[in-house]
Amino acid sequence: MPIPHTYNFARYLSAKKSVDDRALNQSVWQSLVAALPRATPEKPLQILEVGAGLGTMVERLFAGGMLTHATYTAIDLEPTLIAEARRRLPRWAAAQGLQVLQDTQTLLRVQRPDQAVRVETEAIDLWRFVTREQGQRTWDLLVAQAFLDLVDVPTTLPALLSLLRPGGLLYCPITFDGGTVFQPELDPEFDVAIAACYHQTMDQRLIAGKPSGDSRTGRHLFAHFQAAGAEVLAAGSSDWVVFAGPNGYAADEAYFLHFIIHTMHTALTGHPHLDAARFTAWIAQRHAQVEQGTLVYIAHQLDVLGRVLAPSGATRE
Repeated sequence: MPIPHTYNFARYLSAKKSVDDRALNQSVWQSLVAALPRATPEKPLQILEVGAGLGTMVERLFAGGMLTHATYTAIDLEPTLIAEARRRLPRWAAAQGLQVLQDTQTLLRVQRPDQAVRVETEAIDLWRFVTREQGQRTWDLLVAQAFLDLVDVPTTLPALLSLLRPGGLLYCPITFDGGTVFQPELDPEFDVAIAACYHQTMDQRLIAGKPSGDSRTGRHLFAHFQAAGAEVLAAGSSDWVVFAGPNGYAADEAYFLHFIIHTMHTALTGHPHLDAARFTAWIAQRHAQVEQGTLVYIAHQLDVLGRVLAPSGATRE
């Protein structure tokens, strides 16, 4: 596809779904399936997703058979993404032959004879949500996909864990872990320098004056979980690997690649350690490789499944 003139984050998230589907670590996924408590109509599974975006994880868990009887609370800071999730999910459910009942703008019920799932959506800041819900509600499973590498984990993780019941699960797939690779090489030394500077922007990112990122979050989660009073049940790589096959890039993945290159361009324009003209040419060449179907992109990530340590003898209520 040609280089886009404008970029849309919702389209990027939609394009990313097929990339994530391939990347998710199946061993960690099966560990999640095995660890989930049994759901019944009387005791539905309580699931919370932070940074839920378009709701693609709802689709994925439903398709994977993990949502039989559940209440799924999906929150995101961006109202535009939640609005798109509210449009997307009913269409997706109807296409699967499911009965869709839109009770309110924020509440969707999806069901068939053997399944009944309530999906609650809300655009809200995470810390407002934590303050409001702490001590009021608890969840069996908290999903944080591609999320913890965007925040300060030492302060955010304990807050997330406080929302889980004793023994509750925290599933953190697609957590970035310090690897950005483009092939074929253009200029090996410059390629490495660009990746290093890009990772540095993650390490130095501030939001509202507070640290908000770590380019090696994935590997650091082991220590973070232990410090926060949780144990790691399973972990494994979930690398993005995007390349063109005989029929070109799959689905909308050419757009996904253009968006990644654009993101790097935006993040690194004016960087003091990169020659501006050389970097501009590098960006143009990478975009051209997408158009030609020759670019291979790899990002190293980890999926981590953890559990809140429960007091001895504690069980799910």
